[in-house]
Amino acid sequence: MSKVKVAGFSISIDGFGAGPEQSLNDPLGKGGMELHRWFFGTRTMNAMMGKTGGTQGIDESYASRAMAGMGAFILGRNMFGPIRGDWPDESWKGWWGDNPPYHTPTFILTHYPREPIPMEGGTTFYFVTDGIEAALDKAREVAGGKDIRIGGGVSTVRQYLQAGLVDELHFAVAPIILGRGEAMFAGIDLPALGFQVVEHVATEFATHVVLAK
Repeated sequence: MSKVKVAGFSISIDGFGAGPEQSLNDPLGKGGMELHRWFFGTRTMNAMMGKTGGTQGIDESYASRAMAGMGAFILGRNMFGPIRGDWPDESWKGWWGDNPPYHTPTFILTHYPREPIPMEGGTTFYFVTDGIEAALDKAREVAGGKDIRIGGGVSTVRQYLQAGLVDELHFAVAPIILGRGEAMFAGIDLPALGFQVVEHVATEFATHVVLAK
């Protein structure tokens, strides 16, 4: 049976998964890029960008685990792009260019229907308008027994957590504070949801914490 995972999700010490004032120029909000320093320069990150080489070690190990063995991804609308409301046209195809890093079927949660978008490298974006459970059902249909990753953003992760649909969490806690932004844990009782810490290790740029049921 495949597991539903949140993996490689960066948060600040004060629990924010994105900074304030998100925009086209600051898709992660003010200061949000600092959350991901642990990921930058790893072999996994370079491979996603079509490059070779990169750092190894603990951060790379967690980066690789976050992307490996996934049969499908689920993303919130904001993770796909900055457009709000109905789609004005078919021109926007995501932040990542012609070859997105997912390389599997990827389901976008939205209120506005759109035809699937096949991309290079095996990614096809599917737009799901009937909720998080429907997206998960569709992901399971195509995952072939592999795991399903809830890729974000914060609101999407929170919805799946609150619905009790997540089996495992990996947070990369960056040594920064944002003060404002999108709070991951407000109103969420992880122990009541059945989670406990099963793994933790610190590096220069993050403390990696894995929680499982």
